[in-house]
Amino acid sequence: MNLGVAWAKAWITSSADVMSEHRIELIDLDRNIGDGDHGENMDRGFQAVLAKLEAVPAEASPGDVLKMVATTLISTVGGAAGPLYGTAFLKASIAIAGATDLDGAALVRLLTAARDGIVLRGKAESGDKTMVDAWTPAVDAAGAAHAAGADDLAILQAAADAAEAGALATEPLVARKGRASYLGERAIGHRDPGAQSSALLLRAAADTAALV
Repeated sequence: MNLGVAWAKAWITSSADVMSEHRIELIDLDRNIGDGDHGENMDRGFQAVLAKLEAVPAEASPGDVLKMVATTLISTVGGAAGPLYGTAFLKASIAIAGATDLDGAALVRLLTAARDGIVLRGKAESGDKTMVDAWTPAVDAAGAAHAAGADDLAILQAAADAAEAGALATEPLVARKGRASYLGERAIGHRDPGAQSSALLLRAAADTAALV
């Protein structure tokens, strides 16, 4: 089972729904250690993406969809999330450019490029209590699943499971990047909102792969 533009569109549509559904949760998480706007920003950004999704032609590639997401998020999402997620989707689109159907290797490239884009833009690494703490385990799990011969769905499910565990694991960390870093040890006990939104996006990717 290879995943094409129908899956890419379904993933982004589901992501918009998920960001709307979890808007208050993300606001509350961000209010604990940031400025409280992450949920609002993510919801607004993905609603803007959703408005443009219907205009993407049926003959487009998954990379074309991700490039549109990137440019839209960069232009509509405030705070750090817009540039970070925008760069992630842009790098992911480049990694799968020209591919009409994504096999396991392409999915690993997509996830790895997205993570590397976030690292490049945010200058964060694992353990800094950022979205990287969700993305790096996801990339590692996807790579291991692919190496073990897993199919597309299993690769995405492994990535989503690892991202969720990674987001949860940010709770005991002291933040070393972003606004949360100003809190020092007071950030301990709070989950990073960017890691949580990342886990939500990756779960949406897996859930939609099971339906197409």
